[in-house]
Amino acid sequence: MNNFGRNFRISIFGESHGPKIGLVVDGTPSGIPLSGEDFASDLSRRRSGKPGTTPRVEGDLPEIVSGVYNGYTTGAPICILFSNDNTRSADYSELADKPRPGHADFVSMLKRGGYVDPRGGGHHSGRITLTLVTAGVIAKKMLGNISIEAKLIRVGGKESWNDLLEKTRAEGDSLGGIVECTARNMPVGLGEPFFDSLESLLSHAIFSIPGIRGIEFGDGFAASAMKGSEHNDPIIDSKGKTSKNGAGGINGGISNGNDLLFRVAVKPTSSISKSQKTFNFATCKVEDLEIAGRHDTCFALRVPVVVEAATAIVLADLIL
Repeated sequence: MNNFGRNFRISIFGESHGPKIGLVVDGTPSGIPLSGEDFASDLSRRRSGKPGTTPRVEGDLPEIVSGVYNGYTTGAPICILFSNDNTRSADYSELADKPRPGHADFVSMLKRGGYVDPRGGGHHSGRITLTLVTAGVIAKKMLGNISIEAKLIRVGGKESWNDLLEKTRAEGDSLGGIVECTARNMPVGLGEPFFDSLESLLSHAIFSIPGIRGIEFGDGFAASAMKGSEHNDPIIDSKGKTSKNGAGGINGGISNGNDLLFRVAVKPTSSISKSQKTFNFATCKVEDLEIAGRHDTCFALRVPVVVEAATAIVLADLIL
């Protein structure tokens, strides 16, 4: 559904071109300082308008409806709303009959019996990641000394990508990327074996971000080509510190006190202006499709802060 978490629980709602999107956060302890200004930095990092991102720019001003009084959380559910003001819904008029390749248009239409909002991807839009970032700001305030940093390390397979971004944009195409996330000052003991392992919960949250295609912890897939003597992390003190971090800070589904380290693969943006083929359900023929609208050349540019938020949400839930 549209909920995540047990003790720190979030519920998200809204569509890309609907009047508002928002979230409800339940389980936040009382007495945490919280105001609209607290969200400014992370929301700015997610905001579009920079080279390689969509030219659709929204104000993204949080309207705190409940759960905060005199600048502090009350322990009641926190509801926050955002307005969608810069929409051009006409750009999506033909997508009801001609679903975009790689996008959720087709599966959403069939799953909901045609009762979907196709404008800007509706509830499937990357626009909705605004709610995750917002919840992440609250979650970060609950983490104590734990600090989380995510950064984009590759775009289109390259470690330097400015020229590639411009070339791809001019071609009407798109690019994917790799985001690396590190959480420092981790305690020992977060997570459980099997279904509630730290990797399982993080993967659940990370794959909730539109466009994610893979996740790996520590050595990741490279571990399959290693010997145990190469992949194992020697323990060098009584607190469990290791001399390397092939496990990414997790053993047996439980945090081991070393840095939590993982990488996320982000696919190329599905909506591209370059001509593609798709099935037209009105004519029952395969036809050309040139997608109008304003889209990211590389959505991965805006994903690091979303990955940080998802990580913070999981850790906050486990800490509670």
